Amino acid sequence: MNPLKVLLIGAGGTLGRAVHTALRERGHEVVTASRKDADVHVDITDPESVRAMYEAVGPVDAVACAAGSVPWRPLGELTTADVRAGLEGKAVSQIELVRQGAARLPAHASFTLITGILAREPLLSGSVASLANGAVEAFVRAAAIELPGRQRVNAVSPTVFTESLGVYGDTFAGFDPVPVARAANAYVKSVEGHRTGEIFRVE
Repeated sequence: MNPLKVLLIGAGGTLGRAVHTALRERGHEVVTASRKDADVHVDITDPESVRAMYEAVGPVDAVACAAGSVPWRPLGELTTADVRAGLEGKAVSQIELVRQGAARLPAHASFTLITGILAREPLLSGSVASLANGAVEAFVRAAAIELPGRQRVNAVSPTVFTESLGVYGDTFAGFDPVPVARAANAYVKSVEGHRTGEIFRVE
């Protein structure tokens, strides 16, 4: 396969670093974007920042997002601000990447977004995460039939990573963790493949 130019958003996190490594090992050129320590600065919750990122990077063959944040709070303690923050941090922000990118990128370009297992297996205090993940997955299926040209969009939906168990403690008790490299391989599948509207589960 010919090397691709990939814009990787959120390259500094556990998942982002693994995706970066996997893509580079496949010979692709990776341009990183994040709030800090990246080739290009971006705050994906700010549409103007997303616009500036695309203008700075120029045309790319693929956009891969490994960024997104949601508040974890019990339902009885959630505020309207928490719900909005979760939707903005993980759903609206990624939708904006596709919305703006679709008009700027080549006809063959692809988008790979990030969701997670809480879209289908809820946990205590994770209702906003479930909401945001589910919204992204529904968007991917719908956007796939509307993107211009041959543009594609998919999402990677992993369970908890082996490398992150120490952070979450007993939150994911009973879940089978996976090495983050497996999720990174799902990004490779999306970037290099031809499928669209897919949710690549990693569990």
